[in-house]
Amino acid sequence: MRMKFTKMQGIGNDYVYVDCTRERLENPEAVAIKVSDRHFGIGSDGLILINPSETADFEMAMYNADGSRGEMCGNGIRCVAKYVYDYGLTTKKNIAVETLGGVKYLDLTVEDGKVSLVKVDMGQPILTASEIPIISDREEVLNEAIMVDGTEYRMTGVSMGNPHDVVYMDDVAGLEIEKIGPKFENHERFPKRINTEFVRVIDRNTVEMRVWERGSGETLACGTGACAVAVSCILNGLTEETVTVKLLGGDLLIEWNRETDRVFMTGPAAVVFDGEIEL
Repeated sequence: MRMKFTKMQGIGNDYVYVDCTRERLENPEAVAIKVSDRHFGIGSDGLILINPSETADFEMAMYNADGSRGEMCGNGIRCVAKYVYDYGLTTKKNIAVETLGGVKYLDLTVEDGKVSLVKVDMGQPILTASEIPIISDREEVLNEAIMVDGTEYRMTGVSMGNPHDVVYMDDVAGLEIEKIGPKFENHERFPKRINTEFVRVIDRNTVEMRVWERGSGETLACGTGACAVAVSCILNGLTEETVTVKLLGGDLLIEWNRETDRVFMTGPAAVVFDGEIEL
């Protein structure tokens, strides 16, 4: 079987996209593992299927590089918006996309007939420890101690439809993330594993982060992670309510509107190439 696909990236967070409004894909878990391999496959952080939806304009089904299903992907959903507009599946510039993390609403900026920027209403952050989930004696995990590999860190827990713990550091550039990342991901306090953001605050409006994503390892960017970082920074009094989050792949603008309790993410999306692969 040959599968048509489009490889896309949102500030370096790259996925293989399949238009499942037009074709059917069996066993997406195995396909995700195959196509994500950067030596023997296409090379990506995972697989995203664009499906029909009964509750929204489209459904995004996202699979990590290890085949596990993810609830939500902020960079991925921006690329979904670009795909459905640029490839003629919709003419709407305001769309709704169903995910396991809920229905998300997206505003598309179109230049010369193509989507250049996407603003995503990422919804309300979840702060209750049991709902993230993080095992804790407290209702919310705010600047709470955690022992990882013999070292104490301070973490803040946030879910943006998928679980995150945000850890602040003086230096993220020199972090040996490939060593510490898996230890956070598989820590006993995270029953569904965790995405971990390692963050340095630059000023009241700017932070930088590196991310270890559950099921994929370090990626160049994580949209839900950037949102979790902004929420964490605001809760801890470190930044204003609009934050530029600098990731390895580029910048995202995140705003947490405290009055409506909704988080908005704005960033680019790009097509890398189209192709076919034998499964």
